[in-house]
Amino acid sequence: MRRRLVISYLLLMVLVLVALGTPLAATLATRETDRLRADRLADATRFASLAGPALRDGTTGPLASELASYEELYTINAAVVDRDGAAVIPSPGWQWTLGTRQALDVALSGQQTSRPDSVWPWVDEPIVVAVPINDGGEVLGAVVTASPADGVRRTVTTWWLLLAGTGLIAVLACVLTAFGLAGWVLRPITELDAVTHEIAEGDRGARVQHRLGPPELRRLAASFNHMADVVSDVMDRQRAFVAHASHQLRNPLTALRLRVEELGPSLVDEQGRAEHQLALEETDRLALLLDGLLTLARAERQENQRVTVDAVAVAESRVAAWEPLARYRSVTLRLTANPDPVHARTVPTAIDQALDALIDNAVKFSGAGGEVTVTVTARDGGCALEVRDTGPGMTRSQLGQATERFWRAPEVQNVDGAGLGLTIAAVLVDASDGRLTMQPNSPRGLVAALWFPAPEEPPALDEPPVALEPAASPG
Repeated sequence: MRRRLVISYLLLMVLVLVALGTPLAATLATRETDRLRADRLADATRFASLAGPALRDGTTGPLASELASYEELYTINAAVVDRDGAAVIPSPGWQWTLGTRQALDVALSGQQTSRPDSVWPWVDEPIVVAVPINDGGEVLGAVVTASPADGVRRTVTTWWLLLAGTGLIAVLACVLTAFGLAGWVLRPITELDAVTHEIAEGDRGARVQHRLGPPELRRLAASFNHMADVVSDVMDRQRAFVAHASHQLRNPLTALRLRVEELGPSLVDEQGRAEHQLALEETDRLALLLDGLLTLARAERQENQRVTVDAVAVAESRVAAWEPLARYRSVTLRLTANPDPVHARTVPTAIDQALDALIDNAVKFSGAGGEVTVTVTARDGGCALEVRDTGPGMTRSQLGQATERFWRAPEVQNVDGAGLGLTIAAVLVDASDGRLTMQPNSPRGLVAALWFPAPEEPPALDEPPVALEPAASPG
């Protein structure tokens, strides 16, 4: 945008310079030509006054020597011509040209004339002046002079170069002024763009300086800061409400479960015991839902503090934690990774919780005899993790909804879970500048892929990467 503003200012300046400079350049050329023309007309008029007696008497006498001296002194060719157009008294270097012939025709009609009207630097043409010789109202002939215009051309060229230099200086000054003005106008917009990206990246404390640029943009910056404050406050209140509500609901929910559980021994019929068991399961599911909401609120509140972790070590700990549950459900859970560390730069617990959510879903839906494979590799300048399972998988439309809060596929509505695992994983991966993608496995199942950026500098050998305490698995 700055380039466009500068170009528009520069184009306007060039148009103004052309509009003012072109008439001035033409005026300078005409002025220099008129100055030389006036001098030559005076000389030709003097020669015409001397040539009248010579044409009447037929004696060239001193006029021939006058023209020769004039040519020798000023390098100006001249000739006295009779009424028939014949050169009666020519200077030694006199030559007829198209211009002298045309000027002579006008002079023999009784009018003074000169050619050209203006001398231009690119036209190599002499200045021709013709004055009629009159005697009592009768035209006896004419005096014609042809003056070299080199001096006038040099003068005009000098004036034009001076104008061009002045215009170039004005253009340079305009460019410098335009850059300064464009920078002053666009600095608030540039800062607004940068702050917008910072807020989008998670820095909700970033604000725009509202004392830069024109008054309109200062007001825009102040309005943006006010909007950012309001949005940040609303988000904090919303997340605080979710966290507080989830936390406050745990105590009455725990008490409710204890009371429901104590009712068990007093139930004697089978239907009552079945309903009692369903009530206990619903309280457990509600507790799981509250835990998920607390985890999601904490994940969304996290600032973008980054730590360096060994993804291989984290994957090993998570596979080991989920191995008992996988074995209980007759699911084969394995890890495929090189022994060398693969470092990633993430927000705290991002890889741990993302793998927990993905492995939990894979083990849960693979069924007896299924296989779940966790892979860790270094790829695309970062760390790539994959969780492959042989479960039923999801359709393309379901994959697009999988990370929405509380979303669950229609066919698994009765399976344990709160529908927040993938949402939490997506929030943590996004906060780490990573990627979470899911696609169907071949021949069946699902492939969930994680990618995290590598640290800018590898950890020092005497300072091992941060190892996070693995969370206890539900198994």
